[in-house]
Amino acid sequence: MDDEMLAAHVQELRRGTVVVAALGILREPTYGYALLEQLEQAGFRVDGNTLYPLLRRLEKQQLLTSEWNTEESRPRKFYRVAPAGEALLTALLEEWRSLDTSIEKLR
Repeated sequence: MDDEMLAAHVQELRRGTVVVAALGILREPTYGYALLEQLEQAGFRVDGNTLYPLLRRLEKQQLLTSEWNTEESRPRKFYRVAPAGEALLTALLEEWRSLDTSIEKLR
């Protein structure tokens, strides 16, 4: 198997899972860089140039809320999953489990 081809398909497979992972982590207020680190620790290699636009898009869709913390020396924007984001996460996880079951049946 060609490594380049595999990498392209793995990237395509993982693309949507970053949304699920971020929504799951953001049940607790977290700022962008800390989210990047948590995703990395969990095995999701995400570039900041991918994550920050994703966070803005999810916020615009009212799936996340945010607020600035200016109490520290460096202001940070903290994100947290909104009720609509929690509902979406639940639905996506149910769909994930259903897809996994279907794929296992095909093996």
